[in-house]
Amino acid sequence: MAKSLQDEIETARQTIRSESMSMSVGEIANLYRSEEIVIRPEFQRLFRWDVEQKSRLVESLLLGIPVPSVFVMQREDGIWEVIDGLQRLSTILEFMGELRDEATKEPIEPSILRGTQYLSNLEGASYEDGVDGAQTSLTPGQRLGLKRAKIDLKILLPESDDKAKFELFDRLNTGGSPLSAQEIRNAQLLMRDPSLYEWLEALRKDFNFQQTIAITERLYDEAYDMELVCRFFALIWSSDTDLKNIGNIDNYVSNKIFSTIGDKAFDRASEGKRFSAIFSHLQAALDDDAFKKFEGNRFVGGFSVSAFETITVGIARNADVWLLDDLEPATLRERVAHWWGNTTFRSGSKAGSNAASRLPKTLPEARDFFSTVK
Repeated sequence: MAKSLQDEIETARQTIRSESMSMSVGEIANLYRSEEIVIRPEFQRLFRWDVEQKSRLVESLLLGIPVPSVFVMQREDGIWEVIDGLQRLSTILEFMGELRDEATKEPIEPSILRGTQYLSNLEGASYEDGVDGAQTSLTPGQRLGLKRAKIDLKILLPESDDKAKFELFDRLNTGGSPLSAQEIRNAQLLMRDPSLYEWLEALRKDFNFQQTIAITERLYDEAYDMELVCRFFALIWSSDTDLKNIGNIDNYVSNKIFSTIGDKAFDRASEGKRFSAIFSHLQAALDDDAFKKFEGNRFVGGFSVSAFETITVGIARNADVWLLDDLEPATLRERVAHWWGNTTFRSGSKAGSNAASRLPKTLPEARDFFSTVK
């Protein structure tokens, strides 16, 4: 008998066990100091609020304006890990001089605020005296008021379903979120399978890969190089049927990563070697021209994601042709240049094209085109 809506609601509710409490800023700082509430180093790179956002949060706490809840995951050992609220907690701890670089354990320089809509005298203010560059500081009474400000915590308990943890993070950080799709995916990877994240992160650092992609600093800040590693593996393991049902590319890449690369049967060692070999050959043949447009007998412009998708998949699916030790770099360079004359690819790589419409056409074409050296 089919389940009713109420049956589905009751079943789904069992996947998440949580509780709520209100805690003062001072209590949270004490927990952080004693490492009873932690921010993983990989999550800390997501902390990139500007000074105006930081100042507005401190203003809200000083004025008693409610701020959104912070979500933490309680580990089996009782330690809380921040799932959502990283920006808020990091802002508070940084201002108080408590925040540390979780990778090195070194303290981070306390922040200095700007004047806000209601508190113009926050301009140049630090939490305490002695901060370089600060024009003023909070008084003892103001510091006490900030430490007594309350924040609501939602605690995801250990008995919650593992998949529910990263699903919760995804729902909390989509729709108007400042995080990129890959930053959210990174957090999901860390919560679901840290070893998979570490494997992908090691490939992201591959010298030849970094030499060929040549992306902007802004894209690096948004973890776009990791996005490209994930997209590479998602697409080389996609069938034509998969490609016809992509829909949202961000969701598709995440689902494919977890269902394919996250599978125990996936040979990470072998696939890692293939990844490294592909980018070693591309770097030798094209260096940072690898994914630029070929026009007028030369490579021009910036990084093209459609070129990245098709060239890497075309080579990966024809490894017996392109990953030979005696392959002349000029042969691969010439083939990539000729790819830009392919009408299906040129049409699909136009500005404004979306992945769902272009990939079902361009990837099968690329697999066929790169099956030969001429």
